[in-house]
Amino acid sequence: QLQLVESGGGLVQPGGSLRLSCITSGFTSDDLIIGWFRQAPGKEREGVSFIEIRDGSGHYDDSVKGRFSISRDNSKNTVYLQMNSLKPEDTGVYYCAAKDGEVDMSDYYYTTWGQGTQVTVSS
Repeated sequence: QLQLVESGGGLVQPGGSLRLSCITSGFTSDDLIIGWFRQAPGKEREGVSFIEIRDGSGHYDDSVKGRFSISRDNSKNTVYLQMNSLKPEDTGVYYCAAKDGEVDMSDYYYTTWGQGTQVTVSS
């Protein structure tokens, strides 16, 4: 059974940091892509960062470049999203999602989703 479980969200002040984790299970693809998406209240879900599990190549939306860093620990089947210099506009529910093949910024192509973890950036 394919499963993703996120953790690590919380309340943080602007300028602070959080690290999200996404534990994966049941995946056997050699071309697995894990993406982090977020959805703010009243807004559409948007892609934030993506990683190619095969070689660890990371990809970022322009809004988070230089502040967020994605990585994976294959021995723990876990993908991390380190979020630094957080801004109020980073607030939202963060989801990790999985697909095979190529990185894609659209959530349409991701077939397995976690339950989400809330990130709130506020003073």
